[in-house]
Amino acid sequence: MLSIERDSRTVEDLPYELVERKGVGHPDTMCDAMAERMSRYYSQHCLKEFGGVAHHWFDKVTLYGGGADVDFGRGEITAPYRVKVFGKGAYRVGSTEIPVHDIMFRAAADVLSEVTTGFDPERHLVVELGIVDHQGSGRGVSRYQPASAADLVPLRAPGLVSNDTNLLHGYAPLSRLETVVLGLENLINGADFKKRHADTGWDVKVFGSRRRDTFSLVVNMPFLAAHIETMDQYWARKSVIQQELEAYVASLGIQDVQMLMNATDRNGRPYLTAIGSVADTGDVGVVGRGNRVNGLITPMRPMSIEAPAGKNPLDHTGKIYNVMAMRLAREVHERFGGPSQVHIFTSKEAPLEAPDEVVVTSPDADETALKELVEKTVASSGDLTAELIETGITLW
Repeated sequence: MLSIERDSRTVEDLPYELVERKGVGHPDTMCDAMAERMSRYYSQHCLKEFGGVAHHWFDKVTLYGGGADVDFGRGEITAPYRVKVFGKGAYRVGSTEIPVHDIMFRAAADVLSEVTTGFDPERHLVVELGIVDHQGSGRGVSRYQPASAADLVPLRAPGLVSNDTNLLHGYAPLSRLETVVLGLENLINGADFKKRHADTGWDVKVFGSRRRDTFSLVVNMPFLAAHIETMDQYWARKSVIQQELEAYVASLGIQDVQMLMNATDRNGRPYLTAIGSVADTGDVGVVGRGNRVNGLITPMRPMSIEAPAGKNPLDHTGKIYNVMAMRLAREVHERFGGPSQVHIFTSKEAPLEAPDEVVVTSPDADETALKELVEKTVASSGDLTAELIETGITLW
């Protein structure tokens, strides 16, 4: 199962690097967050009512945004956000109904209220379901049409097997460019920043490039239109924000850097939104089109295109091993030093505790200690499932 590679090269050794992050108010990131919250709430409901989790996947969530009246001094939603949920799941256990629509609506409402300013679910949200309970290939009807609670899977159930064939990756540590791109978005959409700058929106996108030790950053960050009365006020507020962001970058030890903020206003178009996202005015989002599990889009790294958000947390290895690979890479780096990569491959129906292949790159790790760490980590998939359901893990 385990093979060890000793290659110590990393992205920092490349002369050129590119990184991107879509912030929590970006429509694609919204969809990831909604899909995962839907899976969590659905799983929690099943555990509370039946003692086990009905099989499901809600990883095909789409958002097509609303309409808004936006101009200097005003920003109002005129048409609701529309969220469509495509996937599979049980609507009842025996004769007991699962309130699927209510669960999906509550999950979407909670997420959108957290990543916008002034979102009112009763006025601003419509949720439509495309969830079916059809029997899957090679599956019995109990998979999506459970006859009783005995057909459901309890937490930490033994003997589970992979629901799919998947290839997942993780790496550590983050590069300098990755650290600053992730940090900038986390700063802007963090609670302290929003308290100090209540006129800023959430649909932040950060791009970064590095040519050896020279960095270039592009930050797109909307302002809330109702707070900005004139173009002069917009320029003044943008200047204040950009100075703070540049100070943050300098605090990370990055000196040779250029930052471009809100590129569209070079043509006289200020970045204004009603409640903080371009979804206000009809932009569309889809699960899996944005950040990977570590929160970044990194085309020069090993990067799975798996979309984990909303997948069944019990046995879908595209979700479980995605988080596991990332965390294992971090632990290998912290324990043994040097750059680390982890690749996990599994075939359908393989036991969760025995994926087909685990490849770890670590220049100095002790082979025996590393093998013990990998075996312990892979055997803990049940704990990872419980964490996904009970407290949640950010997958974007």
